[in-house]
Amino acid sequence: MTYCVGMLLSSGLVMLSDSRTNAGMDHISTFRKMFVWEVPGERVITLMTAGNLSISQTVVNLLKERIAEGGESAETLLNATSMFRVAQLVGDAVGQARKMYGEALEAESRGFNVSLILGGQIKGRGLRLFQIYSAGNFIEATVETPYFQVGETKYGKPILDRVLNHNTPLTGAMKLALISMDSTLRSNTSVGAPLNLVVYERDALTLAMNRIIREDEPYFHTIRHMWSNALHNAYVDLPEPDWRQTSFDV
Repeated sequence: MTYCVGMLLSSGLVMLSDSRTNAGMDHISTFRKMFVWEVPGERVITLMTAGNLSISQTVVNLLKERIAEGGESAETLLNATSMFRVAQLVGDAVGQARKMYGEALEAESRGFNVSLILGGQIKGRGLRLFQIYSAGNFIEATVETPYFQVGETKYGKPILDRVLNHNTPLTGAMKLALISMDSTLRSNTSVGAPLNLVVYERDALTLAMNRIIREDEPYFHTIRHMWSNALHNAYVDLPEPDWRQTSFDV
């Protein structure tokens, strides 16, 4: 399992992923799930993957092979004219992977399971964020729906729904992404560090941040501790229920 979250904001983009894969208790490994294609001053593209590891690796390698072998005549992530076309290329790679392995996976009752978050900007075009499904189709983030999650989403969703909006500043979104990840780390052992964090400022056409965050990273450790204390204190401060003098119909 994994957890990835991408946020489309008025000021830019924040994307965060874990790196744990779990194929049973005896097969827990670390694999990177965030991939970046950057041509400074021209385009920044970030892709995060969840689901079957072999499928997601196949999709990423198909995209890389197309860049390496396609030449100038082939349309790739590095020369597509819009993020919409990039999303279509990623969807096409998902479809190609399905043709390669879908039937065999279905025969083993495993199913074809992959989901992706794609974000970025190309010079002269807008900043965009997409979620791509196993069929290769996709949806786009909006002002009203400014984030996507894939993988183990339920633990980190409540904090995003309560606080995040399109005008949240990048630093605030980084905090929310890390708190959302921490909630998932605490509740699901199949999600784990190190984490990969990308921060992009709108129209910059170069990344503001691309770093690995480990569980012992001082800032991450601090906000995890402070968030836990804040939740405990909020719980303690809530008024007690006064139901003893109330009768209920049964």
